[in-house]
Amino acid sequence: MQDGFVKTWPRRLLQLEGACIFGSTIWAYSRSGQSWWTFAALLLTPDLGMTGYLANSSVGAALYNTFHTETPPILLLCVALARDNKALTGLALSWLAHIGMDRMLGYGLKYGSSFDHTHLGNLGLTGRKDEKKSTSQ
Repeated sequence: MQDGFVKTWPRRLLQLEGACIFGSTIWAYSRSGQSWWTFAALLLTPDLGMTGYLANSSVGAALYNTFHTETPPILLLCVALARDNKALTGLALSWLAHIGMDRMLGYGLKYGSSFDHTHLGNLGLTGRKDEKKSTSQ
């Protein structure tokens, strides 16, 4: 893991974990009785964290990661369930669904060096080629 990327088997496990989070949050949301239009609108909201990249890569990574780590929506879900607040429950489930979807697709937490540099690999074409080469060796 010299370049800071999770590779091969552990990467696949993280992607599977993301798929499970994505699927289970969709299932839980379906039980909430809330609007699917609201879910669709909220699903991409965490990507507003990318606006930090307008300042620089370090600020962008910090803001992006704040919206793309599971701790805040899990804590929000706990509070929402404890208070029986359906709106907050829907928000937390949509947020977790987004994170699960991202992980399932191979999008990871960002490093401050560039937008493309994530813990699951480079997002750019060069990174994908380098990653395929290194996993086949």
